[in-house]
Amino acid sequence: MRVLVVEDARSLAEVVAEGLRDQGMAVDVALDGLAAAAKLDRNTYDVVVLDRDLPGIHGDTLCQMITERDDRAMVLMLTAAGSPGDRVSGLTLGADDYLAKPFHFPELILRIRSLARRKPTSLARTLHVAGLELDPVRRTTVRDGRPLELSVKEFAVLEALLRASPGFLSAEDLLEQVWDENADPFTNTVTVTVGRLRRKLGSPAVITTTPGVGYRIAEVPIRKR
Repeated sequence: MRVLVVEDARSLAEVVAEGLRDQGMAVDVALDGLAAAAKLDRNTYDVVVLDRDLPGIHGDTLCQMITERDDRAMVLMLTAAGSPGDRVSGLTLGADDYLAKPFHFPELILRIRSLARRKPTSLARTLHVAGLELDPVRRTTVRDGRPLELSVKEFAVLEALLRASPGFLSAEDLLEQVWDENADPFTNTVTVTVGRLRRKLGSPAVITTTPGVGYRIAEVPIRKR
């Protein structure tokens, strides 16, 4: 899942971004409305966490810009204005959810995940492919009945591959979806992470690699328990 945090208070933006990254999300940060608009033109996001009172382009205007896009992100307004009237006006602008500051971080995470599931292009909550079962909300993964202990990045890579199945994802695709815009495109972090993930998934191998194309989940027979 890729998230854009738009917040002009740098310290809060960095805290929110780091907390979401700890949950396996790819997170970009914009400190004003102009920077956010530029990132929205370059990247595709599942959820935008949007402060309402922004310099450059006001949050209300930015929200309307997002909702007018064909492949729009879901919008969670995160603002100090938390009265019922403020909530109504924010939702009227096209925001999909509204959370007042100060907020409880676990609630923010749950709301972001809920919005991602509501996105029109999202898939079922629990993913089932090739004997694998992955639940993004409970953060659990099972292969043929065997629970798997995955790191945050391993889990995120597997989720991306399962969502793309039976299609391929290139290393660049995985960098964009699992890391963020600051990831070094020349790094071998994708290769290393996929290698660790393959070992944890066990045999028969479920992730295949096609040179020049990318990675995908192989169609393998489900083993008997």
